[in-house]
Amino acid sequence: MSKHHIIFDFETVALPYADFDETQREYLVRGATTDEEKDKKIGEMALSPLTAKIVCVGLIIFEETKDNDLVEVFRGAFVTDDSLPDGDYVPLTTNEGGIKIVCCNERSAIQRFWNALDKYKNAHLISFNGRNFDSPFIMLRSALLRLHPSRNLMEGSRFNYRNHTDLIDELTFYERSSYGPMKRYNFDFYTKAFGITSPKSEGVDGSKVGELYAQGQLMEIAEYCLRDVQATWKLYCVWAEYLKFSQ
Repeated sequence: MSKHHIIFDFETVALPYADFDETQREYLVRGATTDEEKDKKIGEMALSPLTAKIVCVGLIIFEETKDNDLVEVFRGAFVTDDSLPDGDYVPLTTNEGGIKIVCCNERSAIQRFWNALDKYKNAHLISFNGRNFDSPFIMLRSALLRLHPSRNLMEGSRFNYRNHTDLIDELTFYERSSYGPMKRYNFDFYTKAFGITSPKSEGVDGSKVGELYAQGQLMEIAEYCLRDVQATWKLYCVWAEYLKFSQ
């Protein structure tokens, strides 16, 4: 059976604060004593699946041949337009390199992710902070949207989980230090340190996704997400060549 590698990344934006009821809004900003503190708490809503949604799913899928060569079988992104009904997929573009960018609603984007994991059973997942953020986010978001995940992305323990390389864990040796050689840096810092083109090099970063989404700039979000996925793969290749000791 062929082995597959799936590199993934999600982009999220906060749900409108006004959409929550009064008690929920009070809870979300509880403890804030100034407008600045309140705005900070509202900004952090994008980090929770209960207060945010996925607006882009980016994937690269490789098949490993018997000769240990890698063949790319998919590269693309599913970017969210919730005006579309479930199951409608509207191509935004397929460029000459075969990159597919498709527009659909959030539920359909998440379903496509689970379909990929179901199609490539036991695929090796590769992410940056995916075990700590993307995986629990999409698991909970799926339940909120009444979707059943095709794979338990949170099986195992913090120090031992199968078929998933989360580079933030590997590059910090599974420690969560704020200083010293095992300090956790952001993705931009790691890519630059290892000589990899940062996904932020074209002027877009995660903090701008909400604004881009509000402006309807879905292509820009998809392209940024795919730059994240590509940089994750390149960082994985460095780690695998120089720091990977076990299968």
